[in-house]
Amino acid sequence: MQNILLKVQGMSCGHCVNSIEEAVRKLGAAAKVDLQSRQVVVTYDESKLALEAIKETIEDQGYEVV
Repeated sequence: MQNILLKVQGMSCGHCVNSIEEAVRKLGAAAKVDLQSRQVVVTYDESKLALEAIKETIEDQGYEVV
């Protein structure tokens, strides 16, 4: 399992947290969102899921991965 720290802009509330965590969960990974630091820690199996797919999924929710 791989842990990756992503900086994400555009998050401001509990809905943002739920939106990102749910979208990443549907990919088969786990996300822990920290609104204050605007960071998302994603735990995933790199042999089954590409980092780019995770970033795209977060951006599809309306946030910017920087």
